[in-house]
Amino acid sequence: MTSPFRKQGISAPALALALVCLMVPMAAPRATAMSTIDFLTSLSDSEIEAFQVWKTARQNFEEKLDAYWDAVEQKRTLRKRKRAKDIPFSANDYVMSFPPKYQGPSLSGSLASKYGRFLDAQREANPSSSRELATIPDYLAAAKRVYNFVPERVTEKEFKLRYASEAAALGLSKEQVVRVYALETGGVGTYDTQAGIHPIKKTGRAISSAIGYGQLLDANSINELARSGPTFIRLLTARYHDPRNSPARKALLRHKLVVLKKMYANVKHQPFEWHVQQAYAKTQAGMGIHTLNIDGDIGPMLQAMKLKTLQDLAAKNGRRSLSGAELELMNLAGPVTGLEMMDGAGSRAPTSNFFSRRAYYVNKMVKGLTGSQLQAELDRRMTHALTTPGSLEFANAFDAVEARREAER
Repeated sequence: MTSPFRKQGISAPALALALVCLMVPMAAPRATAMSTIDFLTSLSDSEIEAFQVWKTARQNFEEKLDAYWDAVEQKRTLRKRKRAKDIPFSANDYVMSFPPKYQGPSLSGSLASKYGRFLDAQREANPSSSRELATIPDYLAAAKRVYNFVPERVTEKEFKLRYASEAAALGLSKEQVVRVYALETGGVGTYDTQAGIHPIKKTGRAISSAIGYGQLLDANSINELARSGPTFIRLLTARYHDPRNSPARKALLRHKLVVLKKMYANVKHQPFEWHVQQAYAKTQAGMGIHTLNIDGDIGPMLQAMKLKTLQDLAAKNGRRSLSGAELELMNLAGPVTGLEMMDGAGSRAPTSNFFSRRAYYVNKMVKGLTGSQLQAELDRRMTHALTTPGSLEFANAFDAVEARREAER
C-alpha cells in the first residue's frame, strides 16, 4: 500500500527518520500532532535529509555541551567543599576552557523558516507552564494587599540626594556608587527601573526581578531587610522624630514605621538562608517587601546597605578597599563568587565557572571572558556610562551631600 505521505513527496523512510529526529511523542495533544504533520508534509525528501543531518549534528553538539556544563557543576561543588575547609583553589579546581561552540551544518533560510513556524505552532499548542515574571505593578499590588503599603514616590533628583546621603554615612564613596549605577542602569536608569524595561521609553519586558540603581533582586530585598532591619527601623524612627516634620509628614512616617516593623517581623522568622529567601520573595508577603526599594525614605537605605554589605564582606576577606568594578563584580556574580574571580586561579578561569548555564548565555556581557577580563569589561562600561545625564546627576548629588557635611562641621 502506498504511504499517504508519498503523495506529498515524502518517502516513508524519510518520514520515519524525520520523526525520530523531531522526537515527537505519539501521545501528544491533537494540536501538537497536527502541527508536526504540517511541518513534515511541507518538506521535500531533500529537505528532510538536510534537516536530519542538521538535527543529528545539533544533538551531538548538545551532548558535548551537556558534558561541559556537568563538569563545570562538578568543579563548583568541589570548590564549595574546599571553601568550607578554607582550602585555597588552584587551576585544577576550574574548567579552564570555554563552552564548546556549534560548528556543524546549518539549515537553509527557507528550511529554517519552516522549522521556526513549526516551533511557534508547538509553543502555541503547548504554552509554557511557567508563570510570567512579576513586574512593578504586581509588586505594588502585593504591598497594598498584604501591608496596606504604597511606597512614597519622590523625584529622581531627590532620590539620588537621599541615596548619596545614606551611602556617604555608610562609608561608600562617590566613585563606587556612581560607577555601579552607571553599569547597572547604563547611566539613565530610574530608581524604579526593572531589569529588561527601558527606563525612558518603557519598552521591553522584565527579564528578572531586579529593581533600582543597584538592581536588587527580590531575594536581595528579603536578605537585606532580614540582616539590617533594626538599622532601617532606627533610622526611620529618627526621621519620624525630626521636629521639622509637618503633621502630614509625621503621619506618613508613622505608617511607614508600622509597615517596616511588620515586614521585618515576617522575614526574621524565616531561616536566614538564601534558598529560603528566594522562595519567600515569590510569596505575596515577600513581593510586597520588594517595593521598599522605590520608597523615598526606605529605598535609599536599602539600596545603599546592599553595597555596604558587599564592602564589609570584602573587608573580612582582606580587601579593605574596592573599586567600583570590584564592587559590581560582587554585585553581579554574588559576593563570595565575585571575590573568587578577583584573584589567583579564579581570575584566570572562564566566567562559565561562576554563573549558571542559563545566566551565562542570557548575560551577553560575561560570555567568552575570564574573571579578570570581566572585571576589566565592567570598568570599561562604567567609564563609558559616566557621562550620561543620570550618572552626572548622581555625581552632583554626592558633591552636594559632601558640601552640606562640610558646612555642618
